[in-house]
Amino acid sequence: MLPEFLLPETTVREAGAGPEIGLGGESGGVLLLTLGITRIIEQECLDLSIWGSSDGSDWGSKPLISFPQKFYCGTYQMVLDLSDYREVKYLRAQWQVNRWGKGDSKPLFTIYLFVKELQTEIAAVGAA
Repeated sequence: MLPEFLLPETTVREAGAGPEIGLGGESGGVLLLTLGITRIIEQECLDLSIWGSSDGSDWGSKPLISFPQKFYCGTYQMVLDLSDYREVKYLRAQWQVNRWGKGDSKPLFTIYLFVKELQTEIAAVGAA
């Protein structure tokens, strides 16, 4: 099922959660997460976390992994090892946003989150 967008390019102005995706055969694998921030305004921050579920409805009380707080446009990557979370069959992204300073108090980010199995990436490099 992977690779795919865990969150297609989306403009966010408030806290929220993306759609869930099923892991299929990648359950218990190692995943490469790529967060892209393509639009931002000054004096704001983004907190993005990845949550897991075994049934698609109970997301637990804490995330599997969280990106460090972001303030700038860019592309950021993290590895998510699901070997300790073999029960996880679904993933989704959740975010919090904050803005301070002068002007409009509403944050503005355009972001995307891409996920792929890391073993696929390693195999492709080895074949090259």
